[in-house]
Amino acid sequence: MGLSPRTRRLRSDLKVLEALQAESTIMSFSAPPMHADAPDSYVITFRGSGLARNAANQIVTIHQHDVFIKLGANYPRGTPELAWRTPIFHPNISAGGAVCLGGYGTHWTPSLMLDELCTMLWDMVRYANFDVESPYNREAAHWARTQTEFRLPLDARPIRDRIACGTANRETRPPMALPVALPSPTPAAAPPQRQAVPDVRREEPEMVFLQEEVVEAEIVRAEVVDREDGPDILFID
Repeated sequence: MGLSPRTRRLRSDLKVLEALQAESTIMSFSAPPMHADAPDSYVITFRGSGLARNAANQIVTIHQHDVFIKLGANYPRGTPELAWRTPIFHPNISAGGAVCLGGYGTHWTPSLMLDELCTMLWDMVRYANFDVESPYNREAAHWARTQTEFRLPLDARPIRDRIACGTANRETRPPMALPVALPSPTPAAAPPQRQAVPDVRREEPEMVFLQEEVVEAEIVRAEVVDREDGPDILFID
């Protein structure tokens, strides 16, 4: 026989809460052992900064918050029943522990899983989510409008802080240095090569022998004219 839609949904809620718990240092939960595979009630614990009044009626920071969640017979079509079990000072949580979920209180969305509901509740604890216009605690709403003592949100961590922390570490890790090409070693200077000396040989004047008849001539007079502006000239008669 197959599982009913409600049982399948209860099992799905258990799985998403287990995944959320593994991804968070803030949220943990417990459930009755009698319905270990498909719980219909939980106590959700948040460990982080929230506000409450102490015995002296002062608004102080507290660090553990417990919420009881009951999944009634008409869940998931109907809204889960919520009851805050630890003291809290918040505009949308009454002194008796009733929790206002805003639009989800009157128009519940069946597709909203319990891990998403826990995210909403954690944001209420740390004052990242509050509505001063339709409060369950008017005193807390007035305080939230006018207070200057606390910086909101009280706790900067998202509920899945393990994942957020890992992502931040990856983003802030300095990038790996790119390999730097080292300059090639300068080769040793080669010994200067001896340049070949061109073979320049003095050209001997070409001698031409004429096979002609030698004509004898008589030198009558020779006179050398010495010129100052040029070479000497020899006149032969």
